[in-house]
Amino acid sequence: DQAILEMLRRFDLAWEYGPCTGITRLQRWERAQALGLSPPDPVRDALLEHRDNP
Repeated sequence: DQAILEMLRRFDLAWEYGPCTGITRLQRWERAQALGLSPPDPVRDALLEHRDNP
């Protein structure tokens, strides 16, 4: 779905959630959450729904 891909692309480019090199998107989301950076919940939901495509 194009909307999900665009949302994930925006997450990838959002430096406020930290670097994205060497970790999965879900790991990055979880790290940002643990650091109190409030990453978007819809990103996590999409990542969990599509676990086969990190």
